[in-house]
Amino acid sequence: MSSIKKELHLIFIVLIPLIYLGIIYNSLPISVPLHWNMEGEIDKVGDKSTLVYMSLAPLVIYLIFTIIPKVDPKNRLMSMGKKYEKLKNILTAFVSLMIVFVLYQVKNPTIANPKLIVMALGIMYAILGNYLKTIKANYFIGIRTPWTLEDEMVWKGTHILGGKLWFAGGIVIVLSSWLISHEYLLHFFLSITFIISLIPIIYSYILFNNLKKDREL
Repeated sequence: MSSIKKELHLIFIVLIPLIYLGIIYNSLPISVPLHWNMEGEIDKVGDKSTLVYMSLAPLVIYLIFTIIPKVDPKNRLMSMGKKYEKLKNILTAFVSLMIVFVLYQVKNPTIANPKLIVMALGIMYAILGNYLKTIKANYFIGIRTPWTLEDEMVWKGTHILGGKLWFAGGIVIVLSSWLISHEYLLHFFLSITFIISLIPIIYSYILFNNLKKDREL
């Protein structure tokens, strides 16, 4: 019972998009905007029932973070304690907030501003970067390459570097959302995402091989 009480705030956060959608659903037309380009123009429409599935995204995130510690064979995630719970809270709340924002734009399509989405993602990158170095080796979350999963020192070193890169990349994305024009912002965002994702993978391979050579000496 006590564990359920601890989750009540998260359950409420998960339900916020569904509650908001329930409030506005009858006032929405049958076809609603589902996507905007970087100029804020609607480039995809669909049946409003699609919004119900979209609003379930926070629930999916919540369930994933609730289930995976229970099936983690090494029980590493549970050993993270409060840090894992904070990460679960942050990601669930972020996805819930993003869905509410999208629903608000569906309700008010004339005020759509994709730059706000990019800025929010930049903030999330920075937060994730701050948490990456605290994630212990596991099979479910983090920078999971053949080399990080093989060697705990490689995991730790890769996540320290990855954390710094994701934090810095997030800050750069936030700043760029205000400084770069709409037409280049998406390409810039994807480029930064690619770079901060690729470098830790390459680094894990290099670090693994360097450690292997040192141990063979």
